[in-house]
Amino acid sequence: MGPRIKINISAQTPEFLPEYATDLAAGMDLKANESCRLEPGERKAVATGLRVAIPPGYEGQIRPRSGLALRHGLSIPNAPGTIDADYRGEVKVILINLGSEPVAVNRGDRIAQLVICPVARAEWQLCDELPETVRGEGGFGSTGVSS
Repeated sequence: MGPRIKINISAQTPEFLPEYATDLAAGMDLKANESCRLEPGERKAVATGLRVAIPPGYEGQIRPRSGLALRHGLSIPNAPGTIDADYRGEVKVILINLGSEPVAVNRGDRIAQLVICPVARAEWQLCDELPETVRGEGGFGSTGVSS
């Protein structure tokens, strides 16, 4: 595992602080700080009650929880959502119900994962031509499905 990064956090509900479920987990579980119900096809921004100060050079990525997606059809439409280092508002998780049944989200439910990642910033270099590759302009499934 990489180095531990200290991150300042403010929590409306301290017992809902993000936490790792296992010693080798990449993501910390985020909990809902409110209850709601999502009808099939419905999206909602669910409050976590958290505000964070991600250090410069890092971002927070909000990712779906696989069990919620598999069992209930709950996912995150903008996955991964990004928490920038200069954002100080409340962290909310945009959930969508892709299933065929309504889904209840209860206060305290684990609704997403938060992964802290390093950020590389790009500097564009204009050029007239790009180097050739074997793939070339092939995209959108051009490499096939079978191995």
